[in-house]
Amino acid sequence: MKILHTADWHLGHRLHEQSQFEEQMLFLNWIENYIKAENIDVLLISGDVFDSGSPSNQSMKMYYNFLMKLKSTSCSSIIITGGNHDSAGTLNAPKQLLEALSIQVVGKATENIEDEVFEIEVKNEKVIIAAVPYLRDGDIRRAVAGESFDELTDKYKTALIKHYQVAAKQSQLINTHNVPVIAMGHLFAIGGSISDSEQNIYVGTLGHIGAEDFPTYFDYIALGHLHRPQIIGGNEKVRYSGSPNILSFSEVNYDKKVLVLTVDENKITEIKADVIPCFREFYRLTGTLEECMSAFPNLVSNLYGLTPWVEFILKENHTVNTDELKELAEKYPFEILKISLKNQRKNIGIEELLENTKSIKELLPTEVFKLKCEEMGYNLDEKPAVWDAFNEILQAVKNQ
Repeated sequence: MKILHTADWHLGHRLHEQSQFEEQMLFLNWIENYIKAENIDVLLISGDVFDSGSPSNQSMKMYYNFLMKLKSTSCSSIIITGGNHDSAGTLNAPKQLLEALSIQVVGKATENIEDEVFEIEVKNEKVIIAAVPYLRDGDIRRAVAGESFDELTDKYKTALIKHYQVAAKQSQLINTHNVPVIAMGHLFAIGGSISDSEQNIYVGTLGHIGAEDFPTYFDYIALGHLHRPQIIGGNEKVRYSGSPNILSFSEVNYDKKVLVLTVDENKITEIKADVIPCFREFYRLTGTLEECMSAFPNLVSNLYGLTPWVEFILKENHTVNTDELKELAEKYPFEILKISLKNQRKNIGIEELLENTKSIKELLPTEVFKLKCEEMGYNLDEKPAVWDAFNEILQAVKNQ
């Protein structure tokens, strides 16, 4: 049996207001062909299928068309869990219909743990999947009025770990043939390396757990949320697959991957990582104005033919006029998505940041909050509770 672990598709994502529909479609075509070529039997998607809780019709169509196409492949079972970007209601809406197609969806924590644990059988091999979605505080813990932040943190982390323990216990209960048990999750695991495109999904360090916090009963833990493929805590069986497409210029210096598990004679005998092609070229260049302009002839597309996207980080001691750079760039087949000074964050305030920004949507709320605190002379490092409170409010607003 071959099991494909992937996550963080973020269908509908826009980079600096530019649609990534083309590379998302290329990825879906690629993974369909990969499943055929590798004879994949089971597909796991560990959260953040969509970039928004209210995905566009275009994104929904991509998603459902892809699922239907897999029916003509070797992939006989699909398990999808919700992430912090997903709407549980949107994912769960066609739940019963998808079950008829051997597609299991767990958009949010269920009332009965039995509804998160599945036994899959393919080619006389069995595996048990504990499909744990992104766990919101309200899904797994009863809030208590007046409790302190420290109490909230401790109780939530305890509830989070307990949820995995209960899932492991249920897995063990139905595991009558001692087959491999795989857990899914969408969370931040301590020790993971992040990029600029992951939002803070918890308040402060709320919900941050380590590889050692997962039950040892699980033979593999298929994680989502962090966009860089990585092993957590040196434990080969706790892994992030990463996102399939580049979602931030901070992600340009490492390969995107999928992970394939091979199950043979009731054991996971191999964990293989395969590189996903780069469907669009992204360039992040740092240098003086002249150095960046001299690099223009090298900013070319790849075999997929999509227009390259470029970020320039200018190493100048003062604000510079970039009109010459922009005019010259018009003669080349690439598009500039962002220009910034290397020390820009330290040198500008909110008003200048707004002036240099094409759209208010390009600004991160956390960035604006930090800048405003700096302008007011308010030291967030000395008041971490204020930073945690801001993140809590921000997350509550995003989940509405």
